[in-house]
Amino acid sequence: MKTAQILKTAVMPVLAIFTSLCVSNTALADYQTGGGSGGDYRYELWSSDDGSYYYLKIWSNEADPNDDSYSTTGSFESSRDALIYFDCNYAGKSLPECTQ
Repeated sequence: MKTAQILKTAVMPVLAIFTSLCVSNTALADYQTGGGSGGDYRYELWSSDDGSYYYLKIWSNEADPNDDSYSTTGSFESSRDALIYFDCNYAGKSLPECTQ
């Protein structure tokens, strides 16, 4: 009986730590890779954890930076594609990549 109690108190914390480490390594989270502004808008560039897609969060320059009232644009294959989209559609730039 005493051996079972010792194993319980020694093994359970080790299993709990091991489980939490395994779970945290497999969890995916998006992360911010950059930001800037252009025209009347500012943006944050975000990437998926595995780098498979990028998206933009866009605010009006007049909006409160801590406010959640931003628009999120679609999924882009590269950060370059996302920034071209912002430049063409929000910053008012006339780039060769901009489609009319």
